[in-house]
Formats: sequence, C-alpha cells, structure tokens
Amino acid sequence: MRRWLVDASNVVGSRPDGWWRDRQGATARLLDALREFASGDDDVVVVLDAGPEEWVGRDGPFEVVLAPRRGRDAADDEIVRRLDADADPSSIRVVTSDAALAERARARGADVVGAGAFRRQLGY
Repeated sequence: MRRWLVDASNVVGSRPDGWWRDRQGATARLLDALREFASGDDDVVVVLDAGPEEWVGRDGPFEVVLAPRRGRDAADDEIVRRLDADADPSSIRVVTSDAALAERARARGADVVGAGAFRRQLGY
C-alpha cells in the first residue's frame, strides 16, 4: 500500500483553470478525484487550509482533514506534524510543489511528488 499526504491547495492551484473563481468547487472536484484514487492500494490523507466541516473524516483509505489553525502555512504545518507523528515517514509521499514544505518533508524522510505531476496522474 502506498501512503500519501496531499497539500490540497497546492494541487488545486497547480493549473490555472479558473479555480480562483470557485475555490470550494475546485476543492470538491479534487476530493472526488482523490476518493477514487484511494479506492485502490493507496491510503490518501488530504489536508485542507479551509472548507466545510462535512468534508472532514475518514472513509476507508481516504481521509480529509482541516488544518487546526488558519493562516499562512497552516496545512503545511499539519502535514509536517503528521510526518513527525508517524512511525515510518519514509513510507509516505507528500504531494506539493511548495519548496519549503518539500524540504521539510524530505528532512523527515518522506518522498515528495510535485502537485502538477500528481494532478495529471489523477486525470483531474
């Protein structure tokens, strides 16, 4: 099983497709694509900066979490916190194109996958 930690805002923003006109709709479409992706041998945790509480929770191999605080780097900090709490962070792939988050994730032993490449893999 592959394990993923996804920086949702980074993936949504990786392609200029008008997402800024409807951030919530763009995030909902990403969650749908990730839910389908997680139905295979992949465990996916997606971290949101903001969003409705009804999106939060685990459904089998798919989990949506809201960063526990708002503001700059809130989701990044939650991703790093989860890596720090994991017994085997080297088994996790972090999806982001944020250079600072990528550096923090690699320092903890995680692999990093670019948001744009991952988005293309999803077909989203």
